[in-house]
Amino acid sequence: MIKKVLIANRGEIALRVMRSCREMGIRTVAVFSEADRTSHHVMYADEAYLIGPAIARESYLNIEKVIETAKRCKADAIHPGYGFLSENAHFARACRKNGLVFIGPDPESMERLSDKAILKELIRGTGLSVIPGTKAVASAQEAKRAADRIGYPVMLKACAGGGGPVSYTHLTLPTSDLV
Repeated sequence: MIKKVLIANRGEIALRVMRSCREMGIRTVAVFSEADRTSHHVMYADEAYLIGPAIARESYLNIEKVIETAKRCKADAIHPGYGFLSENAHFARACRKNGLVFIGPDPESMERLSDKAILKELIRGTGLSVIPGTKAVASAQEAKRAADRIGYPVMLKACAGGGGPVSYTHLTLPTSDLV
């Protein structure tokens, strides 16, 4: 049974998670950067811990500091909110490794679903229809050739996301052209 949750986020999303926890009788832990020291989520939580400077990569995105804080305050679980570490399979795996419940998808699911091209193939394999488009394209010239073949307008969409560098894209025919 979860008795204490560290919310690895800030602002309104942290408050919403805290309110839900409070309704369920679960204690809450806020983490905060120096810039968020007087934020509402810090004041609302049962406990609050400074995790670093205002720069997100040194505070909210610092997996080691978040895990260390969760262990120090004896949290049972971590809720990532959205953004920041919410789609980070490495973070979910670190929670598991440290005996903390990650409130969200398991790291294996995150990895399988993080690449939109792979996800599209998984969906196709279920028999569901997907919007027509291309496989990944590696260059602007290849994208132009594909767009000429598909027809305009097209949407250029990153295959991989979650805050990292985008290395390839695919083109998708707009849904308005399907009717």
